[in-house]
Amino acid sequence: MELLLIRHALPVRRELVVGAADPELSTAGLAQVEHLADYLAAEQLDGVYSSPLRRAVETGAPVAARHGLDVVVVDDVAEWDRMSPEYVPVEELKAADDPRWRALVEGVWTSDESPTQFRGRVIAAIENLVDAHAGGRIAVICHGGVINTYLAAVLGLDPSRPGFFYPNYTSIHRVMAAGTGERSILTINETSHLRGTGLPIGLHQTG
Repeated sequence: MELLLIRHALPVRRELVVGAADPELSTAGLAQVEHLADYLAAEQLDGVYSSPLRRAVETGAPVAARHGLDVVVVDDVAEWDRMSPEYVPVEELKAADDPRWRALVEGVWTSDESPTQFRGRVIAAIENLVDAHAGGRIAVICHGGVINTYLAAVLGLDPSRPGFFYPNYTSIHRVMAAGTGERSILTINETSHLRGTGLPIGLHQTG
């Protein structure tokens, strides 16, 4: 089967005193999603799954609609910092040389669950979806940390590394999953649907 791990589109910046930030998509993010949905419209999808966070659900909805599907929320593909009171796009942190940017680069972990717990729940959740769709193709709309964690496991990388690459907004990461257990990465950071749009793509690229 073919697994499409897709990072959410660009959300708004939100910083709270208490409570989880859980921001919605920005205007640019909503435009990114339309390009993503158009791009995937020609492919057969047997299921569209999403993290419970708003930026992921809102990214998945137009994709699912193009295929006559509903978005199915999977709690265990939520990001590691899902309960954080703030969400600031990493591009803004880097541009301002914000201490939070340096913390991300250094792999500082600020979550109620340990890295081992996060890795365990993410891999188990994705593998359960793979098992449920033998011979099919599904999209899982999730987050940079989730994508890094699963692809690192496929590649056999050191699980203690904070993140070996940066997934762009609405980037597609394709994995072929055999029923015998083999996992092969087909693409990483597929963003051709944003080329020439003028929309932000991510940390290192613009449309």
